[in-house]
Amino acid sequence: MPIIKSAKKRVKQTQKATIRNAKTKRYLRESLKAFTKKPSATTKSEAESNLDKAAKKGLIHKNKVARKKRQLAKASKEAGVKPATAIKKTATKAPAKKTTAETATKTPAKKPATKKAPAKKTTK
Repeated sequence: MPIIKSAKKRVKQTQKATIRNAKTKRYLRESLKAFTKKPSATTKSEAESNLDKAAKKGLIHKNKVARKKRQLAKASKEAGVKPATAIKKTATKAPAKKTTAETATKTPAKKPATKKAPAKKTTK
């Protein structure tokens, strides 16, 4: 058992990280198994998301994640899975530009006058 305060803190942090890492790995394995049992667009996207999360947390190397995602894409293509439908973004209209007549009628706001400090005189 650690005696030093910082070592005690590291033990607590390590325990929390171990639990968090185990949870992330479990979700990753479950999502990969779900895709292999029943390939679909949703299970593929969920598996890819969990792979990215694992890479972000440093559990899996980024090259391994890229390889796994490539394998998922290949397997989904062979299974005939259609890609998930892209979400259509609604086009928002840009505000109409003001005409010169509208801008000419408005007068610019005046800035409030500020008092300037009198200049100091230097004597020699």
